[in-house]
Amino acid sequence: MSGLKLFHTTNGGVAEVVPHLAEAEADVRRLVEGHMEAVLGVRFLASEYSTGPVHGGRIDSLGLDENHAPVIVEYKRATDPGVLSQGLFYLAWLLEAGRAEFGHLVRERLGPAAAAQVLWRAPRLILVAGDFTRYDLYAIGQLRHPVDLVRYRLYGEEHLALETVASVAARAGGTVRRPRRLTPHAAPARGADGAMGELAEVVDEVLLGLGGDVSSVQRKQYRAYQRLRNFACLTARQDRLLVYLKADPRSAELVPGFTRDVRGLGHHGTGDLEVTLRTERDVERAQDLFRRSYTEA
Repeated sequence: MSGLKLFHTTNGGVAEVVPHLAEAEADVRRLVEGHMEAVLGVRFLASEYSTGPVHGGRIDSLGLDENHAPVIVEYKRATDPGVLSQGLFYLAWLLEAGRAEFGHLVRERLGPAAAAQVLWRAPRLILVAGDFTRYDLYAIGQLRHPVDLVRYRLYGEEHLALETVASVAARAGGTVRRPRRLTPHAAPARGADGAMGELAEVVDEVLLGLGGDVSSVQRKQYRAYQRLRNFACLTARQDRLLVYLKADPRSAELVPGFTRDVRGLGHHGTGDLEVTLRTERDVERAQDLFRRSYTEA
């Protein structure tokens, strides 16, 4: 994976742990499905879901992400030139014929409240494979819908590595042409205007600039910034911005008026560390926390 080498240290020296692929595609699916929320930030809904006799297929995994967007996950043991086409075929089914079925599935598995919040304008496709072709990397830049290409490797019997090779996020009213870089949005935080609107644009640029795999999605009450999982959620108040991070509050310095532990407290978005921003200087102070949350996501 991009030249990464893993070594096991012992008293007598080090031994390289050689990466390998799974023996079968089903092994990759079972491994990810068994820990889907932890590794992808997606709540598992169904496995090998039939699209019916007309479409004639089976979706490897269906789920709902942290922002309530529908997610299709397809797996390939190694490199498969057809994986993107297959995923898009199932995404088309979901949008054209599968909405009612998906809504029923969410209601059955997660309850009516979750079903009422499904974000249909941003369904996601996540492809997990041993590798991808250069044509896949180019093609996703021409798509309207969010797509993540995720390369996996197994290390020994106990370690799974996931690497986001390319990521594209939807943009309202047009195509996305950015496999590794997302164009900043016009309205970073709904409800922000004036000085806070300008500050929100600064925060938007900083968060999107943390890595080429960062994308964002706008919900009614917050904007989420994600790799595969959310690492920051931005909300606006009249005189301040609030950013909720996945960084552990116990490992951060809590400064009254700037950082707060919100574990167990209700708030919009995801994350247990709240950061309050009133000026660009606050954004500068928060950048290490932003990077930590990005790294840990």
